[in-house]
Amino acid sequence: MDAVPIVVHRPSPSGGRRVTVRGQIVGLAHDDRDLVEFLRRAGLPDAWDLIDDPTWVEWRGGRAHEWDAA
Repeated sequence: MDAVPIVVHRPSPSGGRRVTVRGQIVGLAHDDRDLVEFLRRAGLPDAWDLIDDPTWVEWRGGRAHEWDAA
């Protein structure tokens, strides 16, 4: 189990980053708007406030808010 509930995985070769919430894949985000929408659908209405909070979101394999192909 991940230490934080939301993980934004490393950029994929084709662009975008897989997003998991509590271990469940919720989608492939291509920008912050996608990420926030996935989190909203997962029941987190304050997602804009959460995406830079390391107790909620772990950005793996790249810098936060970078969405380009690996």
